[in-house]
Amino acid sequence: MDREDNAKVAKADKDLAKLEARKRTHDADDRKVANEIFDDRTLRTLYKLANQGYVDVLNGAISTGKEANVLKGFKSDGSVVAVKIYRIATSDFKKMQYYIAGDPRFSVKTNNKRQLIGSWVNKEFRNLNRLKDAGVNVPEAFTSLNNVLVMEFIGDEDGNPSPTAKYLPPEDPTDFYEQLVDQLDKFVNVANLVHGDLSTYNVINHNEKPVIIDVSQSVVKDHIIAKELLERDIKNLVREFSKMGVDTSIEDLTNRIMK
Repeated sequence: MDREDNAKVAKADKDLAKLEARKRTHDADDRKVANEIFDDRTLRTLYKLANQGYVDVLNGAISTGKEANVLKGFKSDGSVVAVKIYRIATSDFKKMQYYIAGDPRFSVKTNNKRQLIGSWVNKEFRNLNRLKDAGVNVPEAFTSLNNVLVMEFIGDEDGNPSPTAKYLPPEDPTDFYEQLVDQLDKFVNVANLVHGDLSTYNVINHNEKPVIIDVSQSVVKDHIIAKELLERDIKNLVREFSKMGVDTSIEDLTNRIMK
């Protein structure tokens, strides 16, 4: 390795150290999240995204799941983005293979965990773009790289994320439900995708407007398991919104969506 190569490596290591130093973890939960997700490869991925202008500083968790964490990111211009980072150590690879298999857009035949997660993240990125083009209210996807997805932040001007409908039930459940049914119709019959895990946990209540999230497992409408997944989504929504007092039924929602 010549002097120039040594200089490049030293600069990369220095930049990684600077990026890691800028991670702000204010409490024990944030520190635990940082320890779980910021491995060397993820830091290098974040460094590349920072160089491309997608994110400058990470500051606090928006949501924490078994497989991924969504963090609040700030760009150099002060604007906020959501940065979803999949954790290699805790991801359910059998589930990922199950949902990717049979999708004509992907031909993943590998047991390499990092490659599989890369395909999974790319799948979510492409699903978001497809849904956005179909007029579905989902976060705009900006880019994906390896195990990291950068997308639109859904929240207020002060940087506070909007909660899901599970934790902030709508003031008018019937109106919110009707909006969501309209979004689901576009999801299934315009984008030709099926969510596969739709519930109030995966619908943000943003100023009394539904925003559908977490579409990594979503499959194309002609996928072998699509009908089963759609039936499950319908049952989930009917059960949850019926508890809020909405006059609905599985038969009614099925007829409105499964055309």
